[in-house]
Amino acid sequence: MDVIPAIDLLGGQCVRLFQGDYEQAEVYGQDPVGMALRWAEAGAQRLHLVDLDGAKQGSPVNASAIAAIAQRLSIPIQVGGGLRDRDTVARLLDSGVERAILGTVAVEKPELVEALAQEFPGQIAVGIDARGGKVATRGWLEDSGLTAVALAQRMAELGACALICTDIGRDGTLQGPNLEELRAIAAAVPIPVIASGGVGSLTDLLSLLPLEAQGVSGVIVGKALYTGAVDLQEAIHAIGPGRWQDISTDDSSRWV
Repeated sequence: MDVIPAIDLLGGQCVRLFQGDYEQAEVYGQDPVGMALRWAEAGAQRLHLVDLDGAKQGSPVNASAIAAIAQRLSIPIQVGGGLRDRDTVARLLDSGVERAILGTVAVEKPELVEALAQEFPGQIAVGIDARGGKVATRGWLEDSGLTAVALAQRMAELGACALICTDIGRDGTLQGPNLEELRAIAAAVPIPVIASGGVGSLTDLLSLLPLEAQGVSGVIVGKALYTGAVDLQEAIHAIGPGRWQDISTDDSSRWV
């Protein structure tokens, strides 16, 4: 299972929100490129970037910082926030980003998801951000009325390569992921599901392992990394690809 560090950009700074509240933003760094390099050097195999300004305004705001990160790093980067038309997505992918994450347009313009998935196969993911099981849009400020499971099924049908599922009520709380919701979504779709929201300890990460066989392929970790509650290298060793299972034997069974 991939352990994916999150870098949320607001006003050019690295921040973390509490339950999606822009008024409760904690600043953890003023150098997004430096932060990205830090996580890559610690062993991250993928980074998750969110343009919070873009999500709120409806168009990218931190594009230059994202492009700078993409140019400096050799690992894949996935980016969401304010991606609501074809040209914006194309520019993002041209800048070196591996995967674009569509959120609001998945609800408002599902036909765009389908068209982009056909044009950029394997590069269009969908972010499903839910509060109480209902999908929120426009920077988590509006309730769409759709259930997360229903949207997940529709996006899989339209060609999304993966789903990033965030429980807004747990995001930034360090209270643990919503295992029940993740299990329901993973069971409903044939594409990879990436968990997001609530991870606060190594125990929380280990709790996701039983869901790996059901399709949960990765987990995004944000605030817990910045506060030191989770050490990235330790987390990768515990649940990442090639994680060490049994150091007492030399055979291949110790790796899964």
